[in-house]
Amino acid sequence: MNVIPIRVDVEITPSVDLAGLLVSNSDSALCEGDILVVAQKAVSKQEGRMISLASVVPSELAAGIASQYGKDPRIVEIILGESARIVRMRDGVIIVETNAGVVCANAGVDESNVPLGYATLLPENSDASARRLQARLLDITSLCIPVIISDTFGRPFRMGQTDCAIGVAGLRPVSDYAGTSDTFGRALRVTEVAVADELASAAEIVMGKTGMSPAAIIRDYNSDHIQAMRDSDADCGSRPLLRMYGDDLFR
Repeated sequence: MNVIPIRVDVEITPSVDLAGLLVSNSDSALCEGDILVVAQKAVSKQEGRMISLASVVPSELAAGIASQYGKDPRIVEIILGESARIVRMRDGVIIVETNAGVVCANAGVDESNVPLGYATLLPENSDASARRLQARLLDITSLCIPVIISDTFGRPFRMGQTDCAIGVAGLRPVSDYAGTSDTFGRALRVTEVAVADELASAAEIVMGKTGMSPAAIIRDYNSDHIQAMRDSDADCGSRPLLRMYGDDLFR
């Protein structure tokens, strides 16, 4: 499997054709069977999901939380506005369930790789964003390229962060092995592999955090596996990656 970074030396704005920019800046032309992984930050910038902190008026709740945790009350106000509910708050960390149903720190609100005094928000609907990119790629290349939008999350019980898929188009994000047999012939009952998350993490290794490589091409991944995922309810988006509330031992 090859993971090929796409380097971009221009600032991404709402006026930019993101799919066209990535295709034109890729050192390797997209091929049938490729998967495109795009950083959330690039998508958010192109969709205008950037907010000036000067325009934010903190509520009393945001001011209280900010005072307790030593945070900017304007950032806390943005986090609250992007959240369906607060899951945990401790030691300056605010874990929320976003309006889209993703559980993450700070609702994905981020001040890195943006001008001072601004913050980016997650796309309103990352699956829809992935579908739009896929459709635009089809227009440009005549290829149906699966698209993953990735973001960096922390994990319970593990140090460090990894990239996860928050938007998916063109492939099923989870590979379900339930009902198949292991090498000793025993039936697998609950084994599900979060393939989209694994591919997002692989892409992040070459994309990095500096903002110069907002996307990567995954090439020569198991083609039979990809085709099976594309044939099996390929338009389900990222929802299968979200653990439902009733099955979550930590909420």
